Amino acid sequence: MRCSCFGTKQKANGADGGTDGDSLRDINHFSYNELRSATDDFHSANKLGRGGFGIVYKGTLKSGRQVAVKTLSAQSKQGVREFLNEIDTISKVRHPNLVELLGCCIQGTNRILVYEYVENNSLDQALLGSKNSCIKLDWKKRSAICLGIARGLTYLHEELVPHIVHRDIKASNILLDKEFNPKIGDFGLAKLFPDNITHISTRIAGTTGYLAPEYALGGQLTMKADVYSFGVLILEIISGRSSVRASWGETQKLLLEWAWQLHEEGKHLELVDPELGEFPEEEVIRHMKVAFFCTQGAANRRPLMSQVVNMLSKNIRLNEKLLSPPGFFQDSVSLSGPSSSTKKSYVDSTSQQMSSIPITITEVTPR
Repeated sequence: MRCSCFGTKQKANGADGGTDGDSLRDINHFSYNELRSATDDFHSANKLGRGGFGIVYKGTLKSGRQVAVKTLSAQSKQGVREFLNEIDTISKVRHPNLVELLGCCIQGTNRILVYEYVENNSLDQALLGSKNSCIKLDWKKRSAICLGIARGLTYLHEELVPHIVHRDIKASNILLDKEFNPKIGDFGLAKLFPDNITHISTRIAGTTGYLAPEYALGGQLTMKADVYSFGVLILEIISGRSSVRASWGETQKLLLEWAWQLHEEGKHLELVDPELGEFPEEEVIRHMKVAFFCTQGAANRRPLMSQVVNMLSKNIRLNEKLLSPPGFFQDSVSLSGPSSSTKKSYVDSTSQQMSSIPITITEVTPR
């Protein structure tokens, strides 16, 4: 993978020069007319969703293959950077728990990404959408989703070189295939992370409710920011509740804050989604505790994602003596630029530390 997104070599399919780089040479290129035909002229009936990037449509290619067609909003200057970044970051990445990029269209003013079509749409629609939805996530599916996301992040953080920090792990960026296997998508904010550095100082970007406090306040990014977001996501999967709104518990707390309160009071099961049905209580509580390990206030106390996979999948005892309170971050908007424009508060009983050195968070004794 390369970072040179803005070279001027080789136009593709009528693309304008000056914005298309070496990373676009090896990717499959679709014509605008081909994608227009596949989506029935981008008909509203084929609309799958909308994000900051633009609208995503379901399409069917002439070969009969179904695809997801992600269009760049013409009004979004930031979206062009995200478009090129997404291509550059994941054009050669393959993993069962990552959405596969099939190609792109850069023709005239059009900027379009073409992905594999994922049948059950996004995790947030399954969890937080209409209660009349035909999609029902039992505990077996939810626990498998947690583990699949953890494996995808382990691949990005520890197996790829250079490593990738996603920066926007949240329910709407997790897609579910026909077997409800999770696939991490939307790499527009992702950063390449070389082995020989401890952190990257960067503009703050992401979504309120999922942001690690040390990143939201200081702009210093490590892989542990993704770990924090994943911990919040586990709590959403267990509870069927949104982390974005401060509206849970008697005092209208953030989801993480409320979950920690329930943990301290020994009332873990009050967090569980009423729609869940029957579930193994000990296993659900264990997932909650893994979420708390991931969201600890000090970044260096959070586990690596490979450790999280072990915590979720193996019969090992969690070393709860090392568990410290989570860090809470609140602001009034979703962050996509400099932090000075937002109103913030940070509650954390531990010191902020940026080291990514792992600590021992499990004991290898049977439960």
